[in-house]
Amino acid sequence: MTKVHRELLARLESLRAVNLDSVYGFQENVPQMSEKLEEYFNVSLHTKLTTLHFSNYERASEIERTIFKQEVRDANYVFAGPGSPSYALAQWDPLGLGDDLLNVLENNGTLCFASAAALTLGAFTAPIYEIYKVGAQPFWLPGLNVLATFGLNCAVIPHFDNNEGGNYDTRRCYLGERRLTLMESQLPEDVATLGIDEHTALIVDFNNDTVQVLGRSNGYWRQRQATQVLANGTTTPLAALRNSPVRTASRPTTTPAKPNLDTNDPLALAELIMHADEHADEILATLVKLARTGGEGYMDPTRLIEGIIQVRRSARESGNYQVADELRDALASSGIVVTDGPLSSTWTLGTKSAS
Repeated sequence: MTKVHRELLARLESLRAVNLDSVYGFQENVPQMSEKLEEYFNVSLHTKLTTLHFSNYERASEIERTIFKQEVRDANYVFAGPGSPSYALAQWDPLGLGDDLLNVLENNGTLCFASAAALTLGAFTAPIYEIYKVGAQPFWLPGLNVLATFGLNCAVIPHFDNNEGGNYDTRRCYLGERRLTLMESQLPEDVATLGIDEHTALIVDFNNDTVQVLGRSNGYWRQRQATQVLANGTTTPLAALRNSPVRTASRPTTTPAKPNLDTNDPLALAELIMHADEHADEILATLVKLARTGGEGYMDPTRLIEGIIQVRRSARESGNYQVADELRDALASSGIVVTDGPLSSTWTLGTKSAS
């Protein structure tokens, strides 16, 4: 699918490409999988792909969750691929990641979801591993329902023409035609199945309101025992498939406006966090991201670290020791050791120290 990736990437004037490792976050070879994907983008597409690590919702701190959501929103090419759709949903659904993915689309970005990740985009998701590998009775999970944005109320089934089984049916993403037909009968009548053959891409264009088929084979829109073939090389108006109203992202008018986080000044962020009643996690996440990177354009980390220490001091004085500990851990992960004294805190970075 290199040609398809190139065409999609060429549409973006500037590029912030990320890979979501949550889909394969349960595997023992997560770093190797990420490295392989990054190498492919680097060598074959001449594109820097940054992996956003988020493998377990329960084990992540609130700041780590907020950072992940922020970094997804900041990207304009979001890739996710092989792994387990049910595992990915278990990490993404409690995060409300669907809203962040919609935000990427609303800002003219691209979602490139393949294989297991593609299954999560519909209203319902087939738990492939549980059915095919474990032998569970066929059932559906609620999906992220991102495609409802386009008025497509459906379940996505990739690997639609898979034939790895040889003398047994592994079509329909290893479910086989019999099991998929049974599962389709469990869906509400207004929910379709969007099938995608292997080595095939369906490009849903929000601006032109079309779906284009590229790659080796075809797509399929199945509803009420009728199948519409989306033939390779064709472009179809979404109105020909649309089976629900186009959804717009909700923008609650009662939610206080977010503070301006377009700053790399740690002291300004520290001042914000000390007076923030809302969005405190987002401000803290911005500070922690600066701690990880040093902040764009920063050579001397002194002001950055002192800004975070100031936030820690405020958190400790108010009894919010969890936030203080999370900030301390973030600093430690960057090689910065904070020592708390009765009246002040000191930090060390390599051979340098300050108080």
